[in-house]
Parts: sequence; C-alpha cells; structure tokens
Amino acid sequence: MATIRPFRGLRFNVEPSRLANIVAPPYDVISPAEREALAAQDANNVVRLTLPESEPDDRSKYIKYARSASRLEEWRRDGLIQLEDRPAYYRYSQKFAVPGTNQMFERTKLVATIKVEPYSKKIVLPHEQTFPKHKEDRLRVLEATRSHLECIFGLYEDQGSALHNLVTGSPGELIADIQTSDDGIEHKFERIVDPSALAEISAGMDPKTVWIADGHHRYETALGFREALGDKQGLIAEDFMMMALCSISDPGLVLLPTHRILKSMPIDADRLKTLLSEQFDVRGVSNNHIMGELQRIESNGGRALGVALPGGEGLVAEIRNIDALVAEIAGPGGDDLKRLDVSILHSYVFAKLLGLTGHDFFTYTRLEHEALDAVNEGSPAAFLMNPPTVDDMRNIALGGDFMPQKSTYYYPKLLSGMVMWSLKDFEV
Repeated sequence: MATIRPFRGLRFNVEPSRLANIVAPPYDVISPAEREALAAQDANNVVRLTLPESEPDDRSKYIKYARSASRLEEWRRDGLIQLEDRPAYYRYSQKFAVPGTNQMFERTKLVATIKVEPYSKKIVLPHEQTFPKHKEDRLRVLEATRSHLECIFGLYEDQGSALHNLVTGSPGELIADIQTSDDGIEHKFERIVDPSALAEISAGMDPKTVWIADGHHRYETALGFREALGDKQGLIAEDFMMMALCSISDPGLVLLPTHRILKSMPIDADRLKTLLSEQFDVRGVSNNHIMGELQRIESNGGRALGVALPGGEGLVAEIRNIDALVAEIAGPGGDDLKRLDVSILHSYVFAKLLGLTGHDFFTYTRLEHEALDAVNEGSPAAFLMNPPTVDDMRNIALGGDFMPQKSTYYYPKLLSGMVMWSLKDFEV
C-alpha cells in the first residue's frame, strides 16, 4: 500500500532564534502583503523560495522560478542550508489552542517521503476539488528547483493508535523548538535516525491508505511531474514527495469551519428568510450568538446554517428533514457528499435559492470574528457553518467524491522551512 521512506533532509543551519524568522506558513495561505512582511523578517526567509518574487525588469513571468532555484543552490553552497548526514524521519508536534478558546491540543506528524500514486490505485485518496491554474505555479517551482520545499498533510487510519504510539515513542533528537508569535503555537521538530525505529515505522505504514488532508494541488503537481516521465525501471526520485502523516486517532486532530462572506446579495433578508423556510426552521439570532447556536444544534444531533446580517441580527436555519433537503440537490455525488453543510450551502442555498454559482461571489475566512467584522464593515451577509468531521472527509474520499474547495481547514497549518528535500539527494 503506502510506500514511505526516511530521507536526507535539507535544513537551515541557523540559531533557533533566527529560525523563527525564517519559517513561514504554507504558500497558499499567504497574502501578497503577508509575503512581503515575512520576506522583510529575514533575508533568507523561506518565502523567497516557496513564493519567488518577480522583478520589474524580468523579461518573462517564469524568471522568478529560476530565481528560486538559483537561490536554493546558493544557500546550499554557502552552508546556510545543509544536507543531513543520514536518512531520517522527522517527528513534528504542534501545541496549540483553538482560536477563540483556551482549550489546548497537541498534534503529532511523521514527516517522510511518500511514493506518489494515481488516485485510481486507492492508496492515496483526495477529498477536495482542485483547479489547474493553481497547479501550474507549483509545477513551475518544482521543475525549477527539483525540490519539495514544503510538506503536504496526510492522514492514515490507525486502529488502536498503534502507529501513532510508535511515532510518538520512538527515540528522537530535538533539532528545533520555536513558538510563532502571532498565534502562540509551539512547533517542536525532532529527528528520528534509530535504525530499528525507522524500520518499525516503515513497516507500520506499509498497509495504510493515506487521505490527503491539505495539499491536493501540490500532490497532483508531483503526480503529474512523475507521470510525464513515463515508465521507468525501479524507483526514481520523481516517484516521491514530502508529506507530514498524522494518525486519524490523534487527539489533536482539529478541523475548523470555513465561513463564506458574500460580496453581494441578490435579495433582501426578508426574502432570504422566506426562501430558507421551505426546508429550514428559521429564527432571528444575534450575530454574536450564531456560532454558539450552530454548535448547540449539532451537539443535539441537528444540522443548521447561520447567516450574519448587517445591523447585528442574523438568522439560524435548522434543517427540518435532511433526506428531503438532499433530494432537492441535483447533480453528481453521493448522499454523503450532499449531506455536508458546505454542500447544502453551495448546492442548495447559493445555487438553487440565490442563483449564485462559481467561486467569485464570496471570500473565505476560518475565523468567526472576521466574518462578523466583514458584515459590520459593509458585506451584505456572511454564512457560518460547523466544520465537517474527519469521518466525513474519509467517507467522501472512499466514495470517490470531492468536497467543494475550502471545505476543510485542519488547524494549525504546518510551517514551511523546517525541512526540505531535493530530488538530487534521492538514495535508492
């Protein structure tokens, strides 16, 4: 099944205090302004590799990717980035509080190289839609640097937490322990090189199926990069990419909702309430209390959506009969997919009731206060949701369906810059 291997990683050879200014969030959650702020923190911040910048006198839009490749080689040559002396797995743990609460969690991942496999083999499975324009940029970075500069995030089934316990209990060497100042998350990175531990972990992963939690575009980019080479004898570097693997049984596996903020609203609030009342029991609720009501309804076995509206008073819409509502949703996909809150929002509320389709009429946020602030500052509405569960994601992946984009938000994100892997360092 899943083929994972230890690897000789590339790591920044700097003091821990400086490393905190070099690491960065994944490329796809960084705004242009945040990219500039991160680059200003340190001349060698990893965004200079993962999000290479264009210069005014560039003769081609692709020159920036060559700039990333040459910078990586320069940093290796100067010793700023060094190659590990032996293959290793890396244990990456994050201690964090869920935004808006004081509840603390710890989530542990195993960073490894994994053999990329077509989805049809059912070894690595997706759960979310991807878009070609997002993959082209990542392909240009991979082609230019011939390196995997960031980890994607995967999950594996782990009955009884046996593999999770093996990963957390294996002897490791602490190589980085930093706390990011903006969110207070502690990131601990350890190297596992003990031969027995490496062999046990590899054997434990061998029968596993892996679900992509975060990083579908990068996975499909790596897969396409490999498939373009055609059949090859034996294993080659392009067969593999970096992935941080987490047990589905990990008690720190946290999903946050991703709310939708509308840019425009085709109807007024009274008409919206009337339309929703066809399938929902709708009542007025203070915007500040919507999420609490959604969580209460879910804890009692119900399903509901929230709508924050200007003026401070919004709506909570509780589904009366989920089967009747699902029957109203046309198009492909099984019932597991159509029952998701995000599917009901997109396929029924947006498309059927409001006539809104595509992805251009709203923006995303995972934070309740950002959604409410947007409404207070002029947005016509923000639709709030409970998050899907890990089982939702797993069942939809096994069924061969795809959630709408930005359906899941695994918190917290992995930091880029803790370790990288170059294809030229591949060892058979």
